[in-house]
Amino acid sequence: MAEPVTELRPMMRRDRASTALGMRVEVDEPGRAVVSMTVRDDMLNGFGITHGGLVFALADTTFAIVCNEDEQVTVAAGADITFLKSTREGQVLTATGSRRARNGRTGLYDITVTDETGDIVAEFRGRSLTTNRPFPKENA
Repeated sequence: MAEPVTELRPMMRRDRASTALGMRVEVDEPGRAVVSMTVRDDMLNGFGITHGGLVFALADTTFAIVCNEDEQVTVAAGADITFLKSTREGQVLTATGSRRARNGRTGLYDITVTDETGDIVAEFRGRSLTTNRPFPKENA
């Protein structure tokens, strides 16, 4: 696995949810992002497998990084996820996201979540809306 990005964008430095879940930004470049997360015991559901909401959270964080590539705040207009494989404590999930299309204020992004063996765990498709708001100031 690549070394995580050493200088996080302000958006990610303020993202307490992703930090609490132990997410690591591996790649952050225009139109592409990679984020990883190790599944912990407190991330398991009642069946002893990774809670789907946390797989979604990993994909959603990757989506947020990949769709915020300019000076305007871009938010989710909607997203869908398909779960293909369950995972367990100790496994490393990696979400790889890419821009499929961007036109005006809307965008379409695909995120693939894999486990440490490369098997696909989930496929996520996000739809974005670019707002008229600038990013918050660093200390805001």
